[in-house]
Amino acid sequence: MKVILDVNDSRAPFFMELIKSLDYISILKEVKGKEKSMAIQDLTEAFHDVKLHQEGNKQLKSAKDLLNEL
Repeated sequence: MKVILDVNDSRAPFFMELIKSLDYISILKEVKGKEKSMAIQDLTEAFHDVKLHQEGNKQLKSAKDLLNEL
């Protein structure tokens, strides 16, 4: 299972030491930059929106509608 977490900067060192001490957790990637962090958050939200759309719980715009807005 993969999990994306947003950890408060002041608590990050403690949290990372805690995670590293657990032998059943592997750290795949640490993202420290604000820009990269925001891009990952936006992408995660987009995937969540697609999942809701596939379940029939959210209506998304078509590509044609998006292009017409530009």
